[in-house]
Amino acid sequence: MLAPKTISRASALFLLATAGLFAAAPKPNKSAQQMESALAAAKKNPLDLYSFLQRMPKGADLHNHFTGAVYAESYINAAAEDGLCVNPSNFGIIAPPADAESATPCGKSAIPARTALTDPILRSEIIDSLSMRDFVSGHDVATSAGHDHFFATFNRFGPWKIEHRKDLLAEVIRRAADQNESYLELMVVNGGSLSPLGTQVGFDGDFAGTRDKLLAAGIDQYVARLKTNVDQLEQDRIAGLGCASKADAPGCNVTVRYVYQVLREFQKEHVFAQIMAGLMLASSDPRIVGINFVQAEDGATALRDYHLQMQMLDYLKLLYPKAHVTLHAGELAPGLVPPEALRFHIREAVELGHAERIGHGVDVGYESDSPALLRELARKQVLVEINLTSNDLILGVRGQDHPLPLYRRAGVPVALSTDDEGVSRSHLTAEYARAVSGYSLTYADLKQMVRNSLEWAFVEGASLWRDHTYRQAVADCVNLSDTKCTAFLDKNPKARLQADLEHRFAKFEQQMLPHAAR
Repeated sequence: MLAPKTISRASALFLLATAGLFAAAPKPNKSAQQMESALAAAKKNPLDLYSFLQRMPKGADLHNHFTGAVYAESYINAAAEDGLCVNPSNFGIIAPPADAESATPCGKSAIPARTALTDPILRSEIIDSLSMRDFVSGHDVATSAGHDHFFATFNRFGPWKIEHRKDLLAEVIRRAADQNESYLELMVVNGGSLSPLGTQVGFDGDFAGTRDKLLAAGIDQYVARLKTNVDQLEQDRIAGLGCASKADAPGCNVTVRYVYQVLREFQKEHVFAQIMAGLMLASSDPRIVGINFVQAEDGATALRDYHLQMQMLDYLKLLYPKAHVTLHAGELAPGLVPPEALRFHIREAVELGHAERIGHGVDVGYESDSPALLRELARKQVLVEINLTSNDLILGVRGQDHPLPLYRRAGVPVALSTDDEGVSRSHLTAEYARAVSGYSLTYADLKQMVRNSLEWAFVEGASLWRDHTYRQAVADCVNLSDTKCTAFLDKNPKARLQADLEHRFAKFEQQMLPHAAR
């Protein structure tokens, strides 16, 4: 969270810079037209467009897997420092063999990772192994498809020491700050540690009975340990960024919250325990703002148990209503799975899984009665987290095959996000550039998406806005000079972030208007 002095200064700047912003029905004005002209001019050259979008405020990245957001170069550096090795068959980072001698710490076949610091060819091979850079289908027999190579990278990052986490967190957060982002939800805490408890309790299909057994077996203690992990995460974040000694250090002004991950490829008894622990954690620790299901949606267990997992979530969410839910759903494409698997995932994520946001949602056009589903998503205002580069690399879905235009036409709220920017060799600015180039988006469209990203963020507190048109502020902030507005912002972190975003937009547009007028 931003330091109190920083917040109140941002609020004061916002009040000064955006007076008159919330008129009941603003008409298109000269500055708005000039901003559209500035974007149109930038579109003529990819580098001009990138420069425009890099400086533009981007609000939140709501769909960001921490380990997948780290670039391969950082994993190489950590591996070299830790004395790890490289598997020559796939160039993944591995631990040294247990029987290795000091003269050959990586044995006879593996390569010391530190070699990559001076061997550019090895370094390049490792980067390609740990990411989608230069991926060519068929080059690696074990991962001949982009989908398979993408998911295989996560097992190749290596057993880096936990001491590196502070620097890896700082890398991801500073990158966000550099792109004028103000909020991150990082998927980083997962429920894998619940597996022994799930095995002990088992699962016989009785939801209530299984919950009672988990409570009796001490699931509270597991949740307490997860909270300790979050404490350590926060300490690492602060240490990595240097926020304790310098509150305005790069990245310290980015608000960070965490999303708990349920590992959907685990067995039924493990998944039930993970969901329950995650909801308990998200209900009691404001730093964990929601839960999500991760791992490949087309995995054998994930496909077999999808409906059951949504039923589990349906039962448990009603018992822990405070917890937010965002779900990977519809990260599928024709040919990847049988047609039947394309028919119901998004719908069940919303109707059974209580998803307030959907991650990816690529197969929406193939769901049963897709028009009705789109109307339902629009009516319930379920936001879709759009990951254009990831969808291209994993699913081969791009351009007009992507449902982004479909969602927008149906009135479903959307926001752009990165998914795994390190693996994809992308970042949020590049996602915006891809969206602008591929879908003829206007500046008003971009501004709507950016505002959506904070409106649907799970950060605590009330919204600054009366509705999703973003034309009027809430009653307490209609009069921006009123002390009621300052008090409202001080009480509501979400509203503070939104107020800060409006200040950032005002500053950006002020900088850009002289260029637009030329």
